Amino acid sequence: MDLAHLEVFTAVVEEQHFSRAAARLARTQAAVSQTIKKLESDLGVALLDRNSKGVITTEAGRLLYDYARRLLDLRDEAAQALRRLDELTAGRLVIGANEQTVTYILPWLERFIRTHPAVRVEVKRCRASDVSSELLRHGVELGVISFAPPEAGLRALTVATDAVALVTAPDHPLAKRQSVSIRELGQEVFIAHNIVSRYRLQVVEAFARHRTPLRIAVELPSIEAIKRMVEAGVGVSALPRLCVAAEVERGQLAAIPVREMRLARKLRVVYRAQSPLSRAAQAFVDLARAAKDMKAD
Repeated sequence: MDLAHLEVFTAVVEEQHFSRAAARLARTQAAVSQTIKKLESDLGVALLDRNSKGVITTEAGRLLYDYARRLLDLRDEAAQALRRLDELTAGRLVIGANEQTVTYILPWLERFIRTHPAVRVEVKRCRASDVSSELLRHGVELGVISFAPPEAGLRALTVATDAVALVTAPDHPLAKRQSVSIRELGQEVFIAHNIVSRYRLQVVEAFARHRTPLRIAVELPSIEAIKRMVEAGVGVSALPRLCVAAEVERGQLAAIPVREMRLARKLRVVYRAQSPLSRAAQAFVDLARAAKDMKAD
């Protein structure tokens, strides 16, 4: 018993005639009759009583019809749902990222949601070091990180490049400088994130190489909190430029390159190498790639 046989059977029941069912299915009457006979033989019961006026459904036939109709409706519903996924009029996209990389992808998310409003988007906050494991255990479909994933089975697409800069309040003595040196920062009070990241380790190493003290006086749990403290003049910070681009443009913060701290960061969209991307995930990757190409132009 398969869905094709059940489709023929339901057509005969609904049309109450073999010839009308055959016309509806664009098949010959002989083929329809043969399918019903095979179905009855496979099930070991009579499903239809034939007479000169048409067909009458037996008790077994009525029972089977109820189940067959539900199965066929469910098949059609599944096919429709798959079409909606393919057309991006439904679906769900889960992206893994830490707080810093979420800041990077906000413009992409905004554009994606405007373009595909029916797709539900969830950004799962996790440590950058945990993004790969989330991908491999299918907790997320895409990850966004600033380093090449060491795990096998993952692919990475570089979609943006950023650099770490000294961030100060706009009225800070260093705010108008074109650049500063690490040695000039030995007396500054730094505000840092309380989660150790790769770029923070690079900053610490850069200060150590130049034998300059890094005075971290305040550690906070979010980039937004750090920016507000810096804006208030409590201290300075070393942050990725893209994280403060909006505030710099509005004149709320200043971002100054540090000559000995050329810490370029590559933002990567990461996904499972052996798993086909959903239409929603592929659309997001294409959007990120297009944004990168536009910047390159």
